[in-house]
Amino acid sequence: MFTGLIEETGIVAGLKEAGDGKILEVRASEVLKGTKKGDSISINGACQTVIDMTADSFSVFVSRVTLSITTLGEFKPGRVVNLERALTLSSRLGGHIVQGHVDFTGNVKKISKDSQGVELDISVPEKDMKFIVEKGSIAVDGISLTVVSADKDGFRLYLIPETLANTNIGSWKTGDRVNLETDILARYIERIIRFGRIEQETDNAANDESLLKKLAENGYL
Repeated sequence: MFTGLIEETGIVAGLKEAGDGKILEVRASEVLKGTKKGDSISINGACQTVIDMTADSFSVFVSRVTLSITTLGEFKPGRVVNLERALTLSSRLGGHIVQGHVDFTGNVKKISKDSQGVELDISVPEKDMKFIVEKGSIAVDGISLTVVSADKDGFRLYLIPETLANTNIGSWKTGDRVNLETDILARYIERIIRFGRIEQETDNAANDESLLKKLAENGYL
């Protein structure tokens, strides 16, 4: 579990094939403090387990499932990535509840700078926009952000200088793919509604069948 408040940015040191996945090595400093093998670290929003450490880096095994859903498989040495250690019970929840389970990716559509910050448009497949709402929370490359506006095929963010200074957003370019994790509450609600609808349809079908049987028994059919 994470907050979406990035602790530091790290640098990709290497990415190599390893069976059905890849070994990713990241150079860092702050997130290494108190970290040991088996601990979780969010890398651009994807929760990964530390399998090895050095004095200035850590390594994780990125599974084929994670490679297929996230952007981690595209990393090249020198890439700047957002890092956050797992939440502890004594931590302040300053962002929002982030699981580190990327749902899908989006694409940076437009970047507009002004004197105060950056306005950012991200395009998302229309089928996934049902989880993203105006003034709702979303994790973009692991960063807890608030949606300014949303339409059928994307959403807009406004990024303040503090966020720009402490994340990898400054390296984003139009067309870049980013990891997205929607609010877990939205996904639970969608599932409850969907299964409730299925149950209702099943009950209606059963009632219709019962009615037809009674009509037939009484000679109306």
